[in-house]
Amino acid sequence: MSQRIAIIGAGPAGLIAAEKLASEGFAVDVYERMPSVARKFLMAGRGGLNLTHSESLGAFLERYGAAREWLEPAIRAFSPSELTAWCEGLGQAVFTGSSGRIFPKSMKASPLLRAWLARLDALGVNIHTRHTWRGFDGAGRFLIAGPDGLERPIEPDAVILALGGASWPRLGSRGDWTEWLKERGVEITPFTPSNAGFNVRWSAVFTERFAGEPLKTASFTHQGRTIRGEAMITAYGMEGGAIYALSASLRAAIETEGRAVLTLDLAPDISEGALAKRLGAAKPGQSLSNTLRKQARLSPLSAALLREAGEVPREPQALAARIKALPITLTGMQGLDRAISSAGGIARGSVDERFMLKALPGVFVAGEMLDWEAPTGGYLLQACFASGVAAARGGADWLASGKPSHAKRA
Repeated sequence: MSQRIAIIGAGPAGLIAAEKLASEGFAVDVYERMPSVARKFLMAGRGGLNLTHSESLGAFLERYGAAREWLEPAIRAFSPSELTAWCEGLGQAVFTGSSGRIFPKSMKASPLLRAWLARLDALGVNIHTRHTWRGFDGAGRFLIAGPDGLERPIEPDAVILALGGASWPRLGSRGDWTEWLKERGVEITPFTPSNAGFNVRWSAVFTERFAGEPLKTASFTHQGRTIRGEAMITAYGMEGGAIYALSASLRAAIETEGRAVLTLDLAPDISEGALAKRLGAAKPGQSLSNTLRKQARLSPLSAALLREAGEVPREPQALAARIKALPITLTGMQGLDRAISSAGGIARGSVDERFMLKALPGVFVAGEMLDWEAPTGGYLLQACFASGVAAARGGADWLASGKPSHAKRA
């Protein structure tokens, strides 16, 4: 009789674990609290499903910061090239954009998910929607509440938890599992938003004119790290890929100092000296607005940002210095309900090299439940897929070793 594995959570990490295990002959049951699977995955695909990135693996791994050492073995074992091959194996061709990001040619998640679910069905994976994990019973068994609301224990040979973090809670990832694991000796780092916008006290005039406008030609610096990219001006402040790439350090500065100063270079393609020379060539009596437009070649938005930061200097060298290093004070960060992802979760020290919880033998974890973060650009999905594969391999190895699991313990 096949050994049975329960997977709780039907996002990318849980579904890829189910696929790997079912293909190796395990009987797999997937439990999902929502009426349908992979809702956050589908939401991520609404603007084009950024699966992974084409940059060198060394540079790719650096995007995980302090979590690199932890995630590296899993990502090397299921690398960006393997993820793209998996996608193409489901009949979904991919392409690499000018930024190096990799997308399905359909630019949507739904065709990929349909093909994936068909494969899982063919492998015999049982997916139970509207089934919610409700903690443990007195014997330490996992309790699952079905559509009728009644809690029933399950007794698989191993369990993989892939419940997500705490961002976008309306899509199913609410982080409400943390207390159940804490009670059993699992260390949990509190969840905080990641890849979210930051608050800025814009003037009413600026907000009315520019909220919803993209800042396209700029670089962004915080604590010595510079990102060239785009940002979006919002009524509350700023958001976008360049901001998300710096979100960890910006968040930390706000937590410790109550604010973070982000430095913008509004003319990143010219040196400060060359810009000062160009500004100095303005006609006598020319207005500041015309100087910024003609000599500095700033957009109306960039010029308005200069004014938001205080009195704008007129002397060419001082003006060039301000354009090249414009300070923007961030006063807060948007919450988990608006964040693309979350930092925090199960601490590294609570998980062994197989992605098994040290306090709960036979229980494995994957995806955003774990305490890691990364910027947008394909790094989030890659780590979710790779950790799901790693947890599946860990579970298979554990069962092959013949060791007793927590899930079967009475």
